[in-house]
Amino acid sequence: MAEHGAFIWNELMTRDVEGAKAFYASVLGWGADVVDVGVGPYVLFKAGDTVVGGAMAMTEPQFDGIPPHWFAYVNVDDVDASTAAVAAAGGMVIRPPFDIPTVGRIAIVQDSTGAALGLMTPVPCDDH
Repeated sequence: MAEHGAFIWNELMTRDVEGAKAFYASVLGWGADVVDVGVGPYVLFKAGDTVVGGAMAMTEPQFDGIPPHWFAYVNVDDVDASTAAVAAAGGMVIRPPFDIPTVGRIAIVQDSTGAALGLMTPVPCDDH
């Protein structure tokens, strides 16, 4: 498991998932698997057999006015405690902690400079 504070996931937020799949296949040679993680179709980008990131369609009204972008997630030991620490340090909670089955507990926050970041405590995986 990654250490507390380590970047652990990168996610492309886009309105054109199919176009993104074609672009990254052409430029980086990435493959793409579509999976269901409980929030609709989700793309897992792969370099060979290694999963290197994900992609999600920005179809909900909450994304209106937000340009496509890559979004990073940091591993934390306790999403709820880390979210409280963000608020106490002058940041802002954009989306309070929530669970995605088989993935983990996540919160979306802004640091004190206005930069957005995902906090995540992944579901433990069995490496054996």
